[in-house]
Amino acid sequence: MHREAGSLMSRRSFLGRLAMLAGWGWLVPYLAACRQVVPETGLATVPASPTTLPPPSHASATPAPPSPTPAATPKSEPTVRPTGVQVAFVKTTDRAEGVRRALALLGINPAEGKAVLLKPNFNSADPAPGSTHNEVLRTLVEALWEMGARSITVADRSGMGDTRRVMERKGVFDLAAELEFEAVVLDDLQADDWVPVQPTDSHWSRGFLFARPILEADVVVQTCCLKTHRYGGHFTMSLKNSVGMVAKYGPDGYNYMQELHGSPHQRKMIAETNVAYQPALVVMDGVEAFVSGGPARGERVAAEVVLAGTDRVALDAVGVAILRLFGTTPEVEQGPIFEQEQIARAVTLGLGVTYPEEIEFLTDDAESAAYARQVREILLAA
Repeated sequence: MHREAGSLMSRRSFLGRLAMLAGWGWLVPYLAACRQVVPETGLATVPASPTTLPPPSHASATPAPPSPTPAATPKSEPTVRPTGVQVAFVKTTDRAEGVRRALALLGINPAEGKAVLLKPNFNSADPAPGSTHNEVLRTLVEALWEMGARSITVADRSGMGDTRRVMERKGVFDLAAELEFEAVVLDDLQADDWVPVQPTDSHWSRGFLFARPILEADVVVQTCCLKTHRYGGHFTMSLKNSVGMVAKYGPDGYNYMQELHGSPHQRKMIAETNVAYQPALVVMDGVEAFVSGGPARGERVAAEVVLAGTDRVALDAVGVAILRLFGTTPEVEQGPIFEQEQIARAVTLGLGVTYPEEIEFLTDDAESAAYARQVREILLAA
């Protein structure tokens, strides 16, 4: 949905614009706090201004993945891999506060003047972490408007239910009317709105079909949950969330999801769906997590964390470390984190960091920093 110049604005829209003009006033209390980087060797304090943000930049983003063939790929600006990839790490029980703080720590604005496509986790209508919590969706949409997004589209395809009914049950269409974004059911796309993608050395027998609206968006933002996956994925975070951008059926009736879930290469295939696009921002809600079961229901723990970054490999690796901290399934516990098949295949495809040592945690308080140190120890363990 676009916001037309000169149109009447709602009170919410006016306040959002006012916040943006005030220099993202909602960031002030968080940037006023001490911004800390948790390196491998300990904790370093980095000064931050309480009134300004770094200029909009993609400098912390990972390089664009290899071009799939044949496929249209999203427009992206050239990026340079930094020496470390940053993950904002916020200990909290308040999802809205956690999202705001994580965005403030990350200090990027990928949305200004852009048509933004936001991909949530609407695999089912189950309560978070079974699906994206509406408070996360609301806060992220509001933040993107405040960043100056030209338009926002929220789009998904459910894996365990009818997508339109899932979105109706979650109140997404009502939220769209309130917050002025467009809600798109990817199952309703026409045949020519699905683009064939065949990654290099793909484990998909005939490649897969990827949603054109995602490829044609100026930027893609993703929000995912923190949980295990009992149907062969082992865990489902940002890499697995991309499967909702792939068609279930082709025009000829071919069932891509049946191939995925029936394959011994499922976890590698999950990673391969990510070659089609490059997210500008990923927010992971780990306030609650499933340490077994999933994706719709499982053993729930209070993980009390919100993560944000631009690197899917880094975020999922940190997520796996958090699951291990709370005790998780044998499959997720097994071996070095970067040898988990989803992560290892994503690294081979050039989708993110290569080693755990490249991951840098950004925190804004002592509790978050202490929690991040625990997670880092697990992340670096052999």
